[in-house]
Amino acid sequence: MNQPNHPDADAAQPQDPNAINIELSEDIAEGEYANLAMIAHSSSEFVIDFIRLMPGVPKARVKARIILTPEHAKRLQAALAENLERYEQAKGPIKQQNDSPMYPMGFGGKIGEA
Repeated sequence: MNQPNHPDADAAQPQDPNAINIELSEDIAEGEYANLAMIAHSSSEFVIDFIRLMPGVPKARVKARIILTPEHAKRLQAALAENLERYEQAKGPIKQQNDSPMYPMGFGGKIGEA
């Protein structure tokens, strides 16, 4: 008899024929930190580069590149908007600094001097 916490418990349950089995490797599950995204597009695809920009370092590194069809880019936009709305309903408005729109948190701007 399968118990709810047993790994084979789901095997006895009828499976949704439209369900997608998604695998997540340990390397990917760790994630990558990015604080800048650059987006380019052609007539057939959108390319999103996720970049890690460090203060005082003139060279930034692309940590991931995702290539999407225009239809999937539109779906991503809708999913992000929906999730941002849910986040703000739960946690309050997300504050943005408008002093440096190209770079997050003033990165890439003037470097302070002592």
